[in-house]
Amino acid sequence: MSAPPDAAADPIRTARLWRDDGWTARVIKNEDDDGWAVEMTRDGQSGPALVGPWTMGRDKKNPKPLDTAAFDTLVKTAAEVVRRHEQQRHAQLHKAFDVDAAGGRVTVTLDVVPDEDAPFAILAARDASGAELASHRVPAGHRLTARSAAEWVAAGCPRVGSD
Repeated sequence: MSAPPDAAADPIRTARLWRDDGWTARVIKNEDDDGWAVEMTRDGQSGPALVGPWTMGRDKKNPKPLDTAAFDTLVKTAAEVVRRHEQQRHAQLHKAFDVDAAGGRVTVTLDVVPDEDAPFAILAARDASGAELASHRVPAGHRLTARSAAEWVAAGCPRVGSD
């Protein structure tokens, strides 16, 4: 039986489990040693965005309880990890180079579409005003460098590869 759709919106604040603001912090036994860890999971995600060590309590056996300040810090840290991961993913899937051409500055972009069955990329050129000069589907593994972008524009933006 699944939880009601709005159950994730209800805050939970216990010593080892906090849920609020779209995040869940759960203190778990550290599998690598006798200590404790905390995992931060964004609502709707299947796995944690962040797992890190957690402080032992005064008895040196049990974990320190979660509190508002710790939860707020964990949310900030986990959100930053997610943001950096998204930036890295974007950088892997998107490349752009500005090229000086006879007609003025041209921006060449390569946007990879990571389809599981048939990944591909779009190689495109736009002039300084943003007007599209060319757009071609290319293999996902197409390599775009500043030099190849300049050569492609100089050649008149012909079709590249076959996809």
